[in-house]
Amino acid sequence: MTYHAAGRPLASHGQGQKHGEDMNGTRVGNRLIGTQAPVTVGWENIGRVEGGPVKQFVFTWFQPALLFALIAFWYYAPHSIAKASTAVGIGIGIKVLMLGLEWAFPRYDSWRITWKELVVDLFYVSLGYTFLKMVENHIGSDAVIEHLQHGFDWSKLSWFTSLPLLPQAFLILFIFDFGQYWMHRGMHNWYPLWLPHSVHHYITQFNINKGAVGNPIELFLIGLGIGGMFDFLPRAALLAGALGMGVGIYQHINVRFNSPRWWRFLFNTTEHHSVHHSQDFEASRSNFSNTFIFIDRMFGTCVDGEAELLGLNGGRRMSIPEQMTFPFTEGWKAIKRRRRRRARRSAPVMVAAE
Repeated sequence: MTYHAAGRPLASHGQGQKHGEDMNGTRVGNRLIGTQAPVTVGWENIGRVEGGPVKQFVFTWFQPALLFALIAFWYYAPHSIAKASTAVGIGIGIKVLMLGLEWAFPRYDSWRITWKELVVDLFYVSLGYTFLKMVENHIGSDAVIEHLQHGFDWSKLSWFTSLPLLPQAFLILFIFDFGQYWMHRGMHNWYPLWLPHSVHHYITQFNINKGAVGNPIELFLIGLGIGGMFDFLPRAALLAGALGMGVGIYQHINVRFNSPRWWRFLFNTTEHHSVHHSQDFEASRSNFSNTFIFIDRMFGTCVDGEAELLGLNGGRRMSIPEQMTFPFTEGWKAIKRRRRRRARRSAPVMVAAE
């Protein structure tokens, strides 16, 4: 049976209430999490990094230290190096560092990367830097925004661009993430959008490059944003990108961190995103934001926890050709099923008329 999220109502829950254990899962507000696959709910139940005081210190403060280092670099870097090509180089360097951490300190052995996984991941990473980047430049959000800016008077909103650099960077990232939250949530509620997005949910493990794996249609849609609607400073845009990378880089990582409490409250973590990728249906309809998990908290879709078993249809793997064609083949099957149902409903009426 095809597992999809579209068409099911989303029950809200109060994140502040105590998580009660249930023999058929864990109750979180009005929902039962973990009735179809194991999901750990509640930070108090999540494993922690084991080791001596040095290791504990490093894996507790690694994430905040890297984030603040990125902010400081893009805030103070001279204009000669504060450019997009530098951002790409830093991003690649950080990913290589994270690959080393995954090899040395894996969260789960079942998520350890293999050569086959690495080759597939690098195919999608290269796709993002080439073909998808070219498409985005021509028909993506930046192209649409450029057209809209010439058709409307946005001067009343110019106060945004007079703010200091850091607030501008936060606004760019928040506007993008807020839009992405609703785009992502829509992908789980509307079947035509679920078809391309479901490909990404067929991944069965996390590693640093898994965020790039998916159908090109979904990867294009999830990248749309309206942050460029305002004439923010170029340095603010680069700083916003650094903020996003300093948080989002961990979303698919196979490394455990003892993230500080404030980090887990504000930002999306590996734990949050593993719940979203769980094989449990209700759990997968949680944690839609990319950077700021407090957006999910605002709308009652946050579940604090983690999951090891990921994927759809019991963890079935997809080949690259199937990932590329899945939305079209499944969409055509859905159209044929609808036609057959309509034919069956109209058949008795035709007989009666005769």
